[in-house]
Amino acid sequence: MAKANILLIFLCSLGLLLLGGVGVEGNPNYRDALQKSFLFFQGQRSGKLPANQKVSWRSNSGLSDGSLDHVDLTGGYYDAGDNVKFNFPMAFTTTMLSWGTLEYGKRMGPQLQEARAAIRWATDYLLKCANSKPGKLYVGVGDPNVDHKCWERPEDMDTVRTVYSVSSSNPGSDVAGETAAALAAASLVFRRVDPKYSRLLLQTARKVMAFAIQYRGAYSDSLGSAVCPFYCSYSGYKDELLWGAAWLFRATNDAYYYNFLKTLGADDQPDIFSWDNKYAGAHVLLSRMALLGKDKNFEQFKQEAESFMCRILPNSPYSTTQYTQGGLMYKLPESNLQYVTSISFLLTTYGKYMKAKKQTFNCGSLFVTPNSLIGLAKRQVDYILGENPIKMSYMVGFGRNFPERIHHRGSSLPSLAKHPQSIGCDGGFQPYFYSSNPNPNILVGAIVGGPNQNDGFPDDRSDYSHSEPSTYITAALVGPLAYFSH
Repeated sequence: MAKANILLIFLCSLGLLLLGGVGVEGNPNYRDALQKSFLFFQGQRSGKLPANQKVSWRSNSGLSDGSLDHVDLTGGYYDAGDNVKFNFPMAFTTTMLSWGTLEYGKRMGPQLQEARAAIRWATDYLLKCANSKPGKLYVGVGDPNVDHKCWERPEDMDTVRTVYSVSSSNPGSDVAGETAAALAAASLVFRRVDPKYSRLLLQTARKVMAFAIQYRGAYSDSLGSAVCPFYCSYSGYKDELLWGAAWLFRATNDAYYYNFLKTLGADDQPDIFSWDNKYAGAHVLLSRMALLGKDKNFEQFKQEAESFMCRILPNSPYSTTQYTQGGLMYKLPESNLQYVTSISFLLTTYGKYMKAKKQTFNCGSLFVTPNSLIGLAKRQVDYILGENPIKMSYMVGFGRNFPERIHHRGSSLPSLAKHPQSIGCDGGFQPYFYSSNPNPNILVGAIVGGPNQNDGFPDDRSDYSHSEPSTYITAALVGPLAYFSH
């Protein structure tokens, strides 16, 4: 009888695992979520798709990108549910994927290859943007104002593929600093497995960072409505100079970058981390030298990182962070999960550094251990994966209940295989965009903007603030998923 019970328990557990959603001890199946995260990046690819493409409902797109300026700017990723390539968030996505791989690659198992492929799809494109024309850094393809008026598949795209760039006369220290960070971080990912490619990434990162430093200015001022209000540099460009220099210092150990970042003066003390505001990320990255390397020169950044954590922890007397009744960190109404995943990455990573050296700190009367930070990150990750009041997984294709009507052109329109005829600019609205039916193509691994402040989620395609996925939401979660899956 006992043996029969044990067998029954084993079979039930196996069944739950195969459903993809529940793992060991009732935790979400983090390894399954990690695997699905990388599939999402395949679904966002622009350019000529490779033979090993697993997301089969996507096809080639944007094959003439760059031709208006007589350069090849094919490849890279569409940022979210549209068909535009915005390099500012794409570079941040690349930096976060690279950082996650550097910190947690050993925990990824067979997914490490997928992580490198996801990074390389972006860096191959960013290298073209940095090296195609002397004195120019390309920073985007596709007119967002025209694109957003259409609801069409990327494969059918017939809107103008305007090319945008920054230069010495139209500077963009923010987008250049982020591009340099992405290339430098990725150079570390490829250092051992592809040294030649790694050297090219680092050499280009140095060049782009030199441009960011020499020609100061915000790319929003140079490009106006091509990037605003979509990806305006609201926080200015000083944070990207700090972030870019921090990554180049980690990649080169060149004192020039340390000396430069010290010239930037006092930093902002934010309670957010995102594609726009990099201060907290730079502080955690640089604090690594103080915590793991015991280098007193970096003590300032350790203090700033801890100050950030004190603004996030719910029981801290210095907390400036709201939480929903269900326990989700709530920063801003639009696409809130982008802040949750990015901040969870910092919580996990700083907690990991602390744990390695058995460190603690205080937020006033609150005693903070590594597990204080890691535990909070885990609760956020678990919420996203379905442990929330409405039992909704906010990762598409994960678990039993997930968003089915995401704000995403390719996912909501029939694939070329099912509908070979072209769907024009206006052709996708009726009957697809306005339909209450689930999207025909499941964009596995996409994480949407998330619930509202009352833990509610309408699953409405037109509600882009909550139902649109983006590359940077998923990219920041890759590291924590790898950490918790081990």
